[in-house]
Amino acid sequence: MKSFAVFTLPLFAALLSSCGPSYRVYISNEASGDLTVIDPEKMVALATVPIGKRARGIHASADGKQIFVALTGSPFAPPGVDESTLPPPDKSADGIGIFDVAQNKLLRKVPGGSDPEQFAVGRDGLLYVSNEDAAGLAFVDPVKGDVLATVPTGPEPEGVTLTPDAKFVYVTSEDKGTITVVDTATRRAVKTVPVGRRPRGIAFLPDGSRAYVTNENDATVSVIDTAKLEVVRTISVGAGLKPMGMAMTRDGAKLYITTGRGKKVVVLETVTGNIAASFEVGERPWGIALSPDEKLLFSANGPSNNVSIIEVATRAVLNKVKVGEKPWGVLVLGR
Repeated sequence: MKSFAVFTLPLFAALLSSCGPSYRVYISNEASGDLTVIDPEKMVALATVPIGKRARGIHASADGKQIFVALTGSPFAPPGVDESTLPPPDKSADGIGIFDVAQNKLLRKVPGGSDPEQFAVGRDGLLYVSNEDAAGLAFVDPVKGDVLATVPTGPEPEGVTLTPDAKFVYVTSEDKGTITVVDTATRRAVKTVPVGRRPRGIAFLPDGSRAYVTNENDATVSVIDTAKLEVVRTISVGAGLKPMGMAMTRDGAKLYITTGRGKKVVVLETVTGNIAASFEVGERPWGIALSPDEKLLFSANGPSNNVSIIEVATRAVLNKVKVGEKPWGVLVLGR
């Protein structure tokens, strides 16, 4: 059995206060149900903390003091599996885990709808959560622990991203190959946009004029004009690749895209729509994030239970840090 370091609170606090980078990297580990904290300067895991079953989507609160993690008791169901053979879901495990950064511990779990997978955090603190087995988007108040509303999105919703102005939230439907655009004020769907097969993630240009959607089974990225709410371009990322997670640079010039079984990260130039480069990072990369200075990339490599730290300038993997089992999401927190 694999073991991971679990630090006591005083030791962990001492580590955080010692000289080092002004940010940390947090990894949600789906199979082991925990959260790994990485020091990006020393390139080591500082701690791995239990969080709950099938930890996937991960985001910080607006003040950076808490981390929200989507948890679910639904069994693993990879594409093509006969769901009638799966064990029943443990609905008591469903929810959004709230992790305190300073205390390095799980504070509580609040309702997040049925089978929460990914979510976005609103400016008002509300969470917008995709409920995979309920074909909907839940509006969640994490303070009161209430599900305020649920909007139908189509089967198997996954990716959830707010527009930069926070007026709309875009949600993928893996089964239908669509994006549902939901008005955050009225809590109603305003448009369903067809994209490609098995859409996974969504990223916006900083000005909100374009949305980029990864279509895993088409090896493409759909580009949506957010004013017209229609696809204006479809970009191939390369045969055999499985586009998944994305990280956009602050200036919106480049979009880094993980490719799952393709083992690579591809670099999309948003102005030209061209794939500028691709480089191998690890086994089945999914979650991805840039460091605050955008000099490093972090990719979660599911089957190998590690996170690659990549130097952006050279596109070289500097190190692979062991984390929990089947790392899924990546969150960079700090300046």
